[in-house]
Amino acid sequence: METVAALKEVTRQQEHLIAELNHALYGKRSGKLSEDQRRLALEDLSIALAEVEAEKEERAVKVGAGACKPALPRTIRNLPATLPRIEEIIEPDNLICLCGFGVMHKIGEDRSERPGVVPAWFRVIVTVRPKYACQPCTDGVTQALAPSHLVIGGLQTVATIALVLVSKFADHLPLCRQRQILVRTGLDRHRAVLAGWVGKAAFDLMPVVDRLAEDLKRSSKLFMDETISSLPDRGRGVTKTGYLWALAQDDGPWGGDDPPGAVCFYAPGRAGECAETFVTCFDGILQVDGYTDDNRLTKP
Repeated sequence: METVAALKEVTRQQEHLIAELNHALYGKRSGKLSEDQRRLALEDLSIALAEVEAEKEERAVKVGAGACKPALPRTIRNLPATLPRIEEIIEPDNLICLCGFGVMHKIGEDRSERPGVVPAWFRVIVTVRPKYACQPCTDGVTQALAPSHLVIGGLQTVATIALVLVSKFADHLPLCRQRQILVRTGLDRHRAVLAGWVGKAAFDLMPVVDRLAEDLKRSSKLFMDETISSLPDRGRGVTKTGYLWALAQDDGPWGGDDPPGAVCFYAPGRAGECAETFVTCFDGILQVDGYTDDNRLTKP
């Protein structure tokens, strides 16, 4: 009876969470929340609801006196064919038939696929450059040249710097949190060191950004917009407002053959004069959003 009472209490908690979830979706204040706030609330409620459902299933099995545990609903289907497959074959402990006349023969198999992951792990790349010399003579020593590094004299590899860049700019993971992740793996690097890696990589990637901008300007149609970006005001201890200008193209909706692309530039203001510096040598149609009538770009 105690287990049944506990199961009813879990059901009550589940109904409460469902009501909270509906309120977050359709309540009066749901429209006042930003998209990020709404997603965060739904995420927390979904986690709590899944936890309660797992507890309810566990208690239901105990009430059923040894009944089979219900299978969880499958939410992942059609796993990408590009992912590598690692087969794990589980054989029976004994293939001798109980009749005693021989070994069982394979007549079929059951296959199931589940997504797996290998957590990021760091390794030490040991570069060995052997030295060779001729024994009969003393004409010198032959040795291969050392490979070039992105940061001269630095210990990090290109893959390590790429991981830091993707985590910071694509996954919005600050360097302070990345340092905590590195410490857990045994690789302790100060936040200033990571910042140095990012700065060096940003400088070396500038030719790629310039080339991308040149390719975009060859298009007949471009879109431009700006967004606010806060950055520290050096020497004052406060932040100042800057603007990131995005220059993009996408001819897919119009049946174009050019691949989509985007490149961002920084400017201290949002006036049209700031944006015009990024579209020099462009003679096509430029669509600009986010401006008032007095500072709209003078482009067709």
